[in-house]
Amino acid sequence: MISVIGLTKRYGANEVLRGLDIEIARGRVTAIVGPNGTGKTTLIKAILGLVRADAGTITVDGAVVGDDCGYRARIGYMPQVARLPQNLTGAELLAMLQDVRGGARSAALRDEELIERFQLAGQLGKPVRTLSGGTQQKLNAVMAFLFSPDLLILDEPTAGLDPASSGAFKDKILAERGAGRTFVLSSHFMNELEELADDVVFLLEGRVQYRGAIEELMRSTRQANLSRAISWLMMKGAA
Repeated sequence: MISVIGLTKRYGANEVLRGLDIEIARGRVTAIVGPNGTGKTTLIKAILGLVRADAGTITVDGAVVGDDCGYRARIGYMPQVARLPQNLTGAELLAMLQDVRGGARSAALRDEELIERFQLAGQLGKPVRTLSGGTQQKLNAVMAFLFSPDLLILDEPTAGLDPASSGAFKDKILAERGAGRTFVLSSHFMNELEELADDVVFLLEGRVQYRGAIEELMRSTRQANLSRAISWLMMKGAA
């Protein structure tokens, strides 16, 4: 679904990504993990076309990132912190997104299951500025899934959600993975990623230290869970 070849990105003298080669398989959940400042957010923004790489190529479902932004129509993106228009109601925001995405054509794709799972219907008539942080995060999740995208990129998706909503959201991710959709997740919660992800890409100092199945990582490092396996990789990389 996503192919990254030789991706390099610098901010001044700081080389954030150093020749990344990554393949993200279709119909699987891939976790992007690593310490703060190791390039996870820059990689996600590069896939979305929000950051222009200094070298290398990215293709998403055959489309080369940078040639045409049309490929984004097949992506649902949930940032860690949603900067939503505060004066609009939730319902107005969803309607605006539908207009931007093509009106009647996008209406046929609308997936509003999370509105029901989050019991959000009663909150959609309120201005976004009056909603709690957790409720805004729920709206953020609804927006990511709204048009049944083939690829979903979720950055710290359960941050700010209460346990019941977090569980409902994880059930949604697993159900959509079962339906063939592709996910890229970034999270600091290793137990959550172990529950959801099939594959993991571990970044350290802008380089790929491991990419492959989570089960294989735990087997090869002889660790009982993903958190310990990642810790083992970090200590090995620091040695």
